[in-house]
Amino acid sequence: MDAAAPNLTGQAGESVTGTVFALFTGLIETAGRVAAHWWAFAAGIIAVWAAGEVVVRRLARKASAERMALELTASRHFDPALEEIFRRGVQLARASTSMPWWAPRRAKAVQIRLRADGTSPLMYRVEGPAGGERLLSITPFGPAVIVHRARPLADKPRKHVVRAEFILRGRPTAPLRDVPLQPDPLQPLVDAVCDLRAELGDLAEIRLDIQRAPKWVLRARRLQLMGQARRMERRETQRAARWAREDAGTIRDSLTWQLQQLVGGKHGGGTSGGGNRVVMPPVPRRVEAADALGKLAEDDHLVRVQLLVMCASNTQGRAQARLAQMQAALDVFGGRSRWAMRGLRVGPWRFGADRWPSRRSFERRWRLGHCQPPRPNWVRLDEVTGLLKPPTVHCRLPLLAADLPAFAHGDPGLLLQGIHRGPDGRRRLVATYAEETLFEVGVGKAGGGKTERALAQAVGWAHAGGGLLFVDPHRDSWPRAVPFLAHETLMQRIALIDLNSGGAATRVSSWNPIGMHHGQAAHEVVETTADAYAAALAWDDATAPRALTILTAALTVLVTVNEAACTAGRPGDQATLFHVRSLLTDESFRTAALAAVQERLDAETRSWWQTVFPTLPADSFAVVLNPLARLAANPVTRAFLGQGAGVYDIRAAMDSRMIVWVCPGGNGPTDRLITALLARDLLRAVRSRRDTPEKQRVPFRAYFDELITLTGAAPETIAAMFEDFRKYKVHVHGMTQLLARLPGPVRLSLVQNASTLATTAGSHTAIAPITAEWGEKPSPHIVAALDRYEHYISLTVRGRRTGPLQITGPHLDDVFADQARPHQAAALRRAARTNADAQPLAEHAARASTQLGRVHAFLTQHPTADPAGARRDTSKGYQ
Repeated sequence: MDAAAPNLTGQAGESVTGTVFALFTGLIETAGRVAAHWWAFAAGIIAVWAAGEVVVRRLARKASAERMALELTASRHFDPALEEIFRRGVQLARASTSMPWWAPRRAKAVQIRLRADGTSPLMYRVEGPAGGERLLSITPFGPAVIVHRARPLADKPRKHVVRAEFILRGRPTAPLRDVPLQPDPLQPLVDAVCDLRAELGDLAEIRLDIQRAPKWVLRARRLQLMGQARRMERRETQRAARWAREDAGTIRDSLTWQLQQLVGGKHGGGTSGGGNRVVMPPVPRRVEAADALGKLAEDDHLVRVQLLVMCASNTQGRAQARLAQMQAALDVFGGRSRWAMRGLRVGPWRFGADRWPSRRSFERRWRLGHCQPPRPNWVRLDEVTGLLKPPTVHCRLPLLAADLPAFAHGDPGLLLQGIHRGPDGRRRLVATYAEETLFEVGVGKAGGGKTERALAQAVGWAHAGGGLLFVDPHRDSWPRAVPFLAHETLMQRIALIDLNSGGAATRVSSWNPIGMHHGQAAHEVVETTADAYAAALAWDDATAPRALTILTAALTVLVTVNEAACTAGRPGDQATLFHVRSLLTDESFRTAALAAVQERLDAETRSWWQTVFPTLPADSFAVVLNPLARLAANPVTRAFLGQGAGVYDIRAAMDSRMIVWVCPGGNGPTDRLITALLARDLLRAVRSRRDTPEKQRVPFRAYFDELITLTGAAPETIAAMFEDFRKYKVHVHGMTQLLARLPGPVRLSLVQNASTLATTAGSHTAIAPITAEWGEKPSPHIVAALDRYEHYISLTVRGRRTGPLQITGPHLDDVFADQARPHQAAALRRAARTNADAQPLAEHAARASTQLGRVHAFLTQHPTADPAGARRDTSKGYQ
């Protein structure tokens, strides 16, 4: 047995060796077969990959069919904090995983869509998994951003389409540039699409897909980066060691070093002092993970993104130019890492998302919302905060054609506002909708263009068939507007009430403020006249109670007399304001008047005249009669107010779409009383429209130039106009040089109810109240530097405020050049006087001087006129 043992051991060794050799031989033979039939194995691998890709694509397409879309609309004052935006990014990243377990990774993404097609400055949509709708609907932005479910967008085919995919270039671990929130990071993108034109089919859209970074891919990338960093450090160490040895050898071979050795008595072969020195090679430094990995060092808030851009147009070249603008806008985010367009440029051609083989993949990802960037494109959420929110208050949004309608001559639904210059330099006439433009306020220095703009608006409204009242105390606006209103179709509707001149050739219209021939209610006429009188003289129940009582009692009697005259068919024999003096001081006239209307007066009024009036001293009438004496002393105002059956009827003018120009005169005490009477009568006439159904009320516009002059006579009346007229479809446009000089009630009503607020250049003090309403954007310094005819204006369009924006005021000679008829100006002036029944001043003055006799004769001839059957006589009024 001892002899056989070595044989067994040797046999076992030979057996193992044979097995190993056989195995090695088999591997060689297998490798040979594989090499000979490699195509079969490659085909099998490709078939497995293709089958897996088909399955994955179908699953991804199925998952994409369950996506939903939300549209975010930010308010004008949306100003989020950085933390709010960051929290929104966390929501987006979390929502990207709200998919079924079987959904492929490419479908697990949330997409931000920034889209502009010329109808809105920049639409902001978020699309993601249906399971993440609740998470995406509740934003940290609060009520400043409205989130609502969005409908699918269906684009019409465009003739020219360009596509681009942007990837991160530069150091993969370096962050993008830290773009501040003020101004808005979206501003470059908004500027890139600000001149889109919907009529040309322009379209630009950016899609940013966000998904969580794959953990295993991220770990592999970290290992790769750490390995690269270590290898680089070793190479740097080796290079430093080589340089150190070369430097040491260079020093020993230098003449200076040799002289030092001779002087010091040292030999080069010694081992001490300056002999052969041992050069210690540098030791490689430890590679820190934070330095080597950069933004990839931590998993928190690290996402993978995909950035796709598409531009289209029906006009050749516009889409390509738009893409270049979008590329320039994305350059703002570039730092050590930047967004670069994927592809290869060869001469004039670029091979990218628009060409094979990338185009098919681009269109599939664009259509289905799949996130499959060709490079990792890892970013931290704070790198893309500028794209995680809608435009903020710090974003300057363009005014598009869809935001403000273009003015069309003759369109009654539009009201001219000015000339707007777009971002592309195009100028267009812009307008607001007439039914939304309820009240307008224009502020600015003299000669700045506010009156010219109001005139252009009034002329455009007149040519569109609208009625208006233009009150201009200085009369400068009338000759300016005449050539543009001198049309046959307008001459029948224009009337001029001019109280400025007083020469021999002067022609004056007529108005009886207390006349009853236009069908007014007696108590309204008394109240209107008394209130106008009190407003002009600053009377109230505390300061002048007796004067108010005397005036009201006198007006009551005279209005009743006029009512009786109209009932008797003798409107020309009505009393006027100047007969207040006769009623108070002429006993015979007073006796005849009271006797004639005693059955028409109520018991309280009769009792006052019988018991109170006889006890009043004679000097108590002076405060009432002095203003009337001043009116009577002016031949123009006496002729205008001294006619029994006056023609001026502003209620009839409203209902018949008349164009009435009223020039009451200057701003003296007498002029203020006339202005107060006209303003109060306008207020009464508008309120009387309550007798007409709302749908049957004809729109009417009142333009008040020089509000300081007008409100000095009737502040409460003007304030009431801005508060009440909207209900009766009468809209007021006011112009003034200084808002601060207006009475408090008027100023507050103007600013509170203004649909349009405009200002030209002026002093900082004058402009500040307007810019304060705009939040100091623009500032008074910017507005004060405006050129002539330039305005900053805020408008109301479709229920929302637009602006403030800069416009050029319309100039009549430019905007209405085709409507100018200077050769017919004289005919228009004659028609305007004829429609106002303007008679020579001498004739009206003579008739006014004899009016008291006619009234007295009527009272003596008809002492007991029948109080029933009062009728409206409009034979000489506006029809």
